[in-house]
Amino acid sequence: MEQRILNSGQIEQYRRWLHAEERSAATLEKYLRDIRRFAAWQGGRSVTREGVTAWKEKLLSERKSAATVNAALSALNSLFRFLDWNDCRARFLKIQKSAFREPARELTRAEYSRLVSTARGQGKAQLALVLETICATGIRVSELRYITVEAARRGTAEIRLKGKFRAILLPAKLCRKLLKYAGKAETASGEIFLTRSGKPLNRRQIWAQMKALCALARVEPGKVFPHNLRHLFATAFYRATKDIAKLADVLGHSSVETTRIYLKTSGMEHRRHLEQLGLIL
Repeated sequence: MEQRILNSGQIEQYRRWLHAEERSAATLEKYLRDIRRFAAWQGGRSVTREGVTAWKEKLLSERKSAATVNAALSALNSLFRFLDWNDCRARFLKIQKSAFREPARELTRAEYSRLVSTARGQGKAQLALVLETICATGIRVSELRYITVEAARRGTAEIRLKGKFRAILLPAKLCRKLLKYAGKAETASGEIFLTRSGKPLNRRQIWAQMKALCALARVEPGKVFPHNLRHLFATAFYRATKDIAKLADVLGHSSVETTRIYLKTSGMEHRRHLEQLGLIL
């Protein structure tokens, strides 16, 4: 049987392939982190499907969630397809779809408001505007680079991802705030959200700054991450329009089924609906 030893050269080739496929920076980082952990656990042994299954069991023994385990397997299976090691691919855990989101993960409008006001109160005008921009448009944090002075002037941002283009309308009030901020920062053109050295603000920096707000804003850290702002936008947009197809277009989803994930109500809201059925006599 062919010896399949996973090495750093193969992982680097895979990284370049992911980049060429225009995978998001967050996806690339997550996949490579899981793959490198698996490679370290392998310790130079030949990769087999049985070994991958053992890795899956190890993650479960560490009480990793089913979603976390499946995400790690997704990274490995993608790598194995790239290397043509298809017989090493492992089966995902079967997870019954939940009808609602856990309250511990649900960012409310009030909590979002506290995050923004806390950022302003701390003199972090850029962070406050980043939060508002993501939450008011539903863009991914990786798409902030398309929020430019020119886009704010037009009222429309053109976003390119994986070879696809979509136009995002920017609310007039947001445009005014963006242009005012750009003027104070003496940014005449191009990207608006830059570091002091003039480099684009990246996902890690935004994540870290958001987490630093949690205690002062009295919001649980588990709720505070950029993608949750996108979820909040999705639920607010759908409640206002009841148009899931339009929402899918705005979010850049190729499938409405993906959009449905964003529209799960919280467990508390789901419980309230059950109470209103009046079926307990």
